[in-house]
Amino acid sequence: MKVLIVGAGGREHALADVLAGCESVREVHAAPGNPGIARNATCHPIAATDIEGVTDLARAIHADLVVIGPEAPLVAGLADALRHGGVAVFGPGAAAARLEGSKAFAKDVMQAAGVAAASSFTAATMTEARAAIAALGGPAVVKADGLAAGKGVVVCDDAAAAEAAANEMLVGGVLGEAGRMLVIEERLVGPEVSLLALCDGETAVPLAAAQDYKRIGDGDRGANTGGMGAHSPVPGLDVTRVAELTEAVHVPVLRELARRGLHFNGCLYAGLMLTATGPRVLEFNVRFGDPETQALLPRIEGDFAERLLEAATGRLAREAVRVRPGASVSVVLASRGYPEGSEAGVAITGIDAAEATGARVYHAGTALRGDRLVTAGGRVLAVTALGASLAEARERAYAACESIAFDGAQYRRDIAAAAVTAEALVTS
Repeated sequence: MKVLIVGAGGREHALADVLAGCESVREVHAAPGNPGIARNATCHPIAATDIEGVTDLARAIHADLVVIGPEAPLVAGLADALRHGGVAVFGPGAAAARLEGSKAFAKDVMQAAGVAAASSFTAATMTEARAAIAALGGPAVVKADGLAAGKGVVVCDDAAAAEAAANEMLVGGVLGEAGRMLVIEERLVGPEVSLLALCDGETAVPLAAAQDYKRIGDGDRGANTGGMGAHSPVPGLDVTRVAELTEAVHVPVLRELARRGLHFNGCLYAGLMLTATGPRVLEFNVRFGDPETQALLPRIEGDFAERLLEAATGRLAREAVRVRPGASVSVVLASRGYPEGSEAGVAITGIDAAEATGARVYHAGTALRGDRLVTAGGRVLAVTALGASLAEARERAYAACESIAFDGAQYRRDIAAAAVTAEALVTS
């Protein structure tokens, strides 16, 4: 089949990497792609949010399957336009994509579906925000209702910090339209995990559990980012437990959406907090996570393109996605100033040396200037390594990171460190 991947980041590079290796795939295209993706695919200079342009491209190349990576084109209705044109799409239509496009909508769906989540309130004014923060008793999480590129969540230790965050969004307008409505929820305690499932509207088939790291600094300090690394599996979440969580979270949401006349086909990502009183949903995404995808896909065995096509065409087999034994760890290398800003045009060296160790280096924010690879975004690269254990994968990933250099490069040094300790306890 011919596959078109929509997007330009590390997630899309990981998708291009795994799909290009599938027996069922003879051509991979990307819009717009990046220099790393171009090694496995034909890249077309069409923005992911250019609905007409992507739709015309899919028809022109006679794509058998379109896989949409980022959330913005999904929320904008790209999948609807493609399906209207007779193209098979892995990704939900705009109405179902509101699960990510509106946190208030997601809360409503979860409540109707009986899915456990953090207690929350919506607020469109500071009066409403103050009342919500007071009702929660101090510590709170302030979330922009709309899409904010991973920057719309502020975890607050007390009421004063929560009010300040709400004021920045509602009054200061720092997030624009995305922050005109807020969801203010209780601050939960426990480890966070990411559980992604392939869906065809009725059936949900989970991938292995993953854990990502949102904060910029070691020890989960500093500002929230789009994600500074991830690992898979998660100690304590075996195949049986993952299946139980999927039945408790993903399946009821699919049923509730169907009850509302909304057919969800694509990847349903549940961000979960494993609290002392049980798992609670923090958020839903309607696409593959980033950087979880960079950790998950290298573990996939079998023809993953066929599984995506099954989901896209409403015939997803219930059989599990095959995963090779062992573990993977992915470390994100970011540019100086991220997440507040980024530097572009800085020369990158050492990728070939890193890949010579057996690691995979996924391009996220890179560009070519002549024959030189340079930085072109906040998160620049994701370095992923496999191993028989999390400890081995982690060691290999960081060894590969040391081969790569660009001025101002920054990355966390503790990705999967706690998981390695937990893994030792589980296996001892």
